[in-house]
Amino acid sequence: MSASNPKAMTVSRPGRAVRSPEGVTTAPFWVEMLLEGSADGETTAMRATLDPGTITRWHTHPRGQLLYVLSGHGLAQSEGGPVAELRAGDAVWFAAGECHWHGAADDSPFGYLSIQATENGSIVEWLQPVEARS
Repeated sequence: MSASNPKAMTVSRPGRAVRSPEGVTTAPFWVEMLLEGSADGETTAMRATLDPGTITRWHTHPRGQLLYVLSGHGLAQSEGGPVAELRAGDAVWFAAGECHWHGAADDSPFGYLSIQATENGSIVEWLQPVEARS
């Protein structure tokens, strides 16, 4: 079911976390939807908590993605670039269409906020699994 961004001030309370969809990461993770947008340009935001070693598949976002690290030790990589270490307080921008992955380092859980805009009813395109982290 599609959702649109609220038309007025809205307060969301914690406690509605669900398990991630199958096949988007190396292991299921907890995700809490904070804002869901379905129309072009509307924003989707979520809080994610990954167990140590859990990483996403390669993927892109049609209008880019902002990750804001809340806790733990994470990793991120754009296609062809180096793996970057992430810590609480770091903000990472992935440009529209930039192929990347992100996830928890092997030694720590990883929590972050993910913010991305909708285009043609989509916020993400999932691609192949990450073969090696270099």
